[in-house]
Amino acid sequence: MRAGRIVDHPGKPAYDPPRMPLIDSPEAATRLARAICSDVSLYNEEKIVRGIEQDNFFDALREELEEGRELYRSRVSPDLYGRTNFYDRAIVDVILKSKGHVKSRIW
Repeated sequence: MRAGRIVDHPGKPAYDPPRMPLIDSPEAATRLARAICSDVSLYNEEKIVRGIEQDNFFDALREELEEGRELYRSRVSPDLYGRTNFYDRAIVDVILKSKGHVKSRIW
């Protein structure tokens, strides 16, 4: 990882923050996906429950899930991202499985 630096270019931010190296380990990518989904679950409890009850979970959380996916994609190597489904799996394992008690027609 490189250190942040001050830059002086018109139209660019005054501070160029350090960039994290891309994750290329399946284990680390899985942990990242699960952490992101855990945050989505933590901060959107009501929306998740309502989405499950009304059978529109993915529509109700479209923005939150896409924001999480973009964060995940930005931190994982393109090769690993392209050949795995860790983020989608984490949505099911972390968010949906923990809400199995919510009444819904889908289960």
